[in-house]
Amino acid sequence: MTSTEPPPASGAREAHPDHLGHVIFITASAAMGGFLFGYDSSVINGAVEAIRDRYDIGSGTLAQVIAIALIGCAIGAATAGRIADRIGRIRCMQIAAVLFTISAVGSALPFALYDLAFWRIVGGFAIGMASVIGPAYIAEVSPPAYRGRLASFQQAAIVIGIAVSQLVNYGILQIADGDQRGEIAGIEAWQWMLGVMVVPAVLYGLLSFAIPESPRFLISVGKVARAKEVLAEVEGTKIDLDARVAEIDRAMRREHKSTFKDLLGGRFAFLPIVWVGIGLSVFQQLVGINVAFYYSSTLWQSVGIDPTDSFFYSFTTSIVNIIGTVIAMVLVDRVGRKPLALIGSAGMAIALAVEAWAFSADLVDGKLPDTQGLVALIAAHVFVLFFALSWGVVVWVFLGEMFPNRIRAAALGVAASAQWIANWAITASFPSLSDWNLSATYIIYTFFAVLSIPFVLLFVKETKGKALEEMG
Repeated sequence: MTSTEPPPASGAREAHPDHLGHVIFITASAAMGGFLFGYDSSVINGAVEAIRDRYDIGSGTLAQVIAIALIGCAIGAATAGRIADRIGRIRCMQIAAVLFTISAVGSALPFALYDLAFWRIVGGFAIGMASVIGPAYIAEVSPPAYRGRLASFQQAAIVIGIAVSQLVNYGILQIADGDQRGEIAGIEAWQWMLGVMVVPAVLYGLLSFAIPESPRFLISVGKVARAKEVLAEVEGTKIDLDARVAEIDRAMRREHKSTFKDLLGGRFAFLPIVWVGIGLSVFQQLVGINVAFYYSSTLWQSVGIDPTDSFFYSFTTSIVNIIGTVIAMVLVDRVGRKPLALIGSAGMAIALAVEAWAFSADLVDGKLPDTQGLVALIAAHVFVLFFALSWGVVVWVFLGEMFPNRIRAAALGVAASAQWIANWAITASFPSLSDWNLSATYIIYTFFAVLSIPFVLLFVKETKGKALEEMG
């Protein structure tokens, strides 16, 4: 999506919007896509063992069914920008809402394993769209003085979606007497877990009708009067709206819509800033964060924790995720994006190393020794906390801010696609890696957490307090 924002009219950067509450509502509604992103991504956690049992499949096949949604995510992320530039951000959100709804129904009522896999791809495509549309739309409608905090709404919504999915899973498991395949009204518990997503999907669709289109898109299609109304809503009435629209229009006429070719710095190489965006996206996933959200119930059961407790620990981990995200939202515009990333990398590296040590112990009667079991649980929660207060938020903020206007749309799509591909690699490999050596698997994640520190120090530039047009 193009986000060709010229320098704001005099005083606009410091101006507070007349109706900040309305701006927050707009941002929160757009971030509902992030909620569904988090919910759909992690709800499968409660169904993993039931799917394995129902279809009698091994770890390799199971991993592909779980991870296949991420292929849809990568495709959705890569194409969402172009779709949004053609039909608008709001229409793109509505398409995603429909796909989320269809995916929820199909996943809850599959007639075969390949059918379940297909509906997961559909849901993944919607997640990919939401992962691009949410941050870009929020960046386009947010006043610069509030943009960091408002951009954090996307990650806040994601972590709340994760937490709600785990709470719903836990509640459904209780109704089914702790049996993931226990029947409730003739449908197995794990199917209910996947089907409940219909409710937030429909809500997302309804909210999309209550928020305005991006002023930049409106100007690009000649709807200037409506663009002025939206600018007044989100940037305040004290700015010169005619001058603001004229500035945006001139900038958009000077600049062409970004394409993949614009990202190339040589014959085959991306521009350095694009590689930095890809690096941020990839490191965010290679530390193994989504193992905690896709496989945590299976992980804890594999070291001797009973299913009900494993679901409970999945929920407590998601609560810690929310707490960390709130901390990041408070600090991202005060401390800055780069310092938070460095703090998070150091904390994650230590926590992951401790987990690797705990998982190196021999199981006794199918369980970790008490000391190592307690240490593993604490370290897992600490890892999620440091991820949430740093990389979980700042990567999305960076990706919405760091690229120059002329390449923002295409670069954001490539970076988001790289993120989903890395997510797929971790998700698809974990069951087989954990069967091989769980401790060594966590040593690998520790290595990437350590490696992210020099990457941030050497290549990532701070974007705190800069207007979008200053990136370059």
